[in-house]
Amino acid sequence: MAEADTRPTLLVVEDDPGLLGQLRWCFEDFEVATATTRDEAIAQLRRSEPSVVTLDLGLPPDPGGASEGIATLEQILTLAPDTKVIVVTGNSDRENAVKAVGLGAYDFYQKPVDADLLNLIVKRAQRLYELERENRRLRENQGVSPLPGLIAASPEMLRVCRVTEKVAPTDVTTLLLGESGTGKEVIARAIHALSPRSDFRFVAINCAAIPDNLLESELFGYEKGAFTGAVKQTRGKIEYADGGTLFLDEVGDLPLPLQAKLLRFLQERVVERVGGREEIPVDVRVVCATHQDLSALIQEGRFREDLYYRISEMTISIPPIRDRSGDTHLLARALLERYAREQGRPLKGFTPEALKAMERHTWPGNVRELENRVKRAVIMAEGNQINVEDLELSPEGEDPLMLNLRQVRDEAEARALRRTLQIVDGNISRAAELLGVSRPTLYDLLKKHDLNR
Repeated sequence: MAEADTRPTLLVVEDDPGLLGQLRWCFEDFEVATATTRDEAIAQLRRSEPSVVTLDLGLPPDPGGASEGIATLEQILTLAPDTKVIVVTGNSDRENAVKAVGLGAYDFYQKPVDADLLNLIVKRAQRLYELERENRRLRENQGVSPLPGLIAASPEMLRVCRVTEKVAPTDVTTLLLGESGTGKEVIARAIHALSPRSDFRFVAINCAAIPDNLLESELFGYEKGAFTGAVKQTRGKIEYADGGTLFLDEVGDLPLPLQAKLLRFLQERVVERVGGREEIPVDVRVVCATHQDLSALIQEGRFREDLYYRISEMTISIPPIRDRSGDTHLLARALLERYAREQGRPLKGFTPEALKAMERHTWPGNVRELENRVKRAVIMAEGNQINVEDLELSPEGEDPLMLNLRQVRDEAEARALRRTLQIVDGNISRAAELLGVSRPTLYDLLKKHDLNR
C-alpha cells in the first residue's frame, strides 16, 4: 500500500470497457485512475491530479469523431497545463492527432494498442513531467533559468542558451542579431553575468537613441573645453566600462565617421577623448546588437565591411517568439503571474480561446508586445481568467487590421511545417506522410520557409 502511495498517478480516459480493463493493469509503475467520459475525466483530474493522461479522442457523445476528445484535451490543459496528455486515435486519424499536439498534447499514439509501446511513451512523459517540475521548483526557490533573466524552454532558444554559455567565458566580440523586442539585451547581460568580467560594469548604449553629434562624446568622452558646454573632463561609456562589458545596441545606426573610430578602438584597444590627444588603453569586452541586415547596409555603403568582420567574431541569431515552439505560452504565464502579483489580481491563467489566439498571433513586437498586452489584460480583466478581448486580439489571433491573405497563409504553412517536424523528430518521410504531400514538395516548402536546417 505504501508503494502505491508513492507511485505517480496516470489517468486513462477510454470509453471501450474491454480496452479500459486491459490498460488498467499494464502500467505497473503508476497508480491508475480511469474515466469513460469527459465529465468523469475532469472529476478524476481534480481528484487525483495525475501527472500523465492517456486520452482516447473518440469519446461519447461523438465516439466516431474527435470533437469530444479535443474538448476534453483543451479542458485538461486549461485546468492542469503541466499535465502530459497522450492522445490515442484511430489508425487513420492522423489529422486530429496532429491537431491535438498543436493544441498542447505531449504526444499521440494510434490504435491498435501495443501495451508495451504505450507504457514506454507514458514513462517518457512522466520523466519529462518530473524534470519540468524540478526546474520550476529550482526557478522558484533559487531563481534558476536557462540564462539569467531569460524565460525559455523551446529548442530554438535552448540552442541560443548553449551558444551563449560557450561564448560568455571568452573575450570574443559578439554580434547579436534579432528583431526588435526579441531579448538581445537580455542575452548580452547573460554573456556578461556568465563571464569572468561579471564583477565589473555592464554598460549599455543605444546607438539609435542618441543624436549623431552627441554620440561620439558619449562613447569616447571629451576633454574640458573641447566644445561649448564642456566644462570638465568626462569619461565616455567605453572608458566607463573598463574591465567589464560594453553593449552597443542598434550598432547598425552608427554614423560612418564613428564606425571608423570604433574600428580603430577594436583593433588597438585605446580611445582618444574628443578634444584630446592622449591614447587611453581600455580593457573591455564588446557585445553589439542590431535588428538590421548588416550585409544589405554594407552593399548600400552605409556600414563598413571591415567593422562588420571585427564585431562579428561570434554571431548569435535570436529567433522571434513566433518561431520559438511553446515559448509564447511559457512567457505569457510567467508575465501573468508577475503582473497579477504586482496588481494584486487573483487571476488563474488564460481561457482556451486566448491561448489559441496567442498561438496564432505573429507577435511583430515580440516579447515587448507580449509584455504590454499581458500587463494591460491583467489590469482590464473582469473574470478570473484572461480572455481574447482582454488581450485585444481577434479570435483568429491577429489584430483585426492584419488581413494580408498571403502573409496569413505563409505563416500558417510555416507553423504547420515546424510543428510536424518536431512531432516526427525531423523524419522527412514521416513528415511528408503526415502533411499529405510528396517528399519533393516538402523539400520545396522547407526551402521556401528557410527550414532546411
